Amino acid sequence: MKLWTNVLGYQMVWFCAVIGAGLGLAWPGVAAATAFVAWQLAMSPQRLVEARLLVLALALGAIVDGMLAWRGWASYAAPWPSTSFSPIWILALWAAFSQTVTQSLGILQRNLMLALVFGAIGGPLAYLGASRGFGAVTLSTPDWPSLAWLAFGWGIAMVLLSQAARRWNTASQHEAVPVEVSR
Repeated sequence: MKLWTNVLGYQMVWFCAVIGAGLGLAWPGVAAATAFVAWQLAMSPQRLVEARLLVLALALGAIVDGMLAWRGWASYAAPWPSTSFSPIWILALWAAFSQTVTQSLGILQRNLMLALVFGAIGGPLAYLGASRGFGAVTLSTPDWPSLAWLAFGWGIAMVLLSQAARRWNTASQHEAVPVEVSR
């Protein structure tokens, strides 16, 4: 049940963000992502791991989407705070996405090649959906440079997020084991 609430919760955030942005509004995605992240953190037995993944995802989102905007490979609807940087609603999506890495996408931690392929295919498909279905993002013409960058950026991001989740989960489990002190 927890897996499905994680999947469906993230999908609701995605739809709020891209529909809102398509209408020129950043706040629906930010509000939905904030609620989802707060809920996931409150329910998580490993809040520190989830928080660290959130920070990493925000940094990766700033790089991947910032480069996309800066190079002119895409323009975002509701581009606040800047047209040459990652908009707040995209960063909110990255924050929400970080909360899926240990739960619904947890299998990717065990197979980094699968994480790479998942990111390289899933990332560009999500942007195509946001572009063609909702007008939330406009990819450059021709669109191959933006799609190539998204495949590369999301592939690397998924590997880094999955590897970090595995490492931080392992470290967290070792820290949680009580150590007996003999006298």
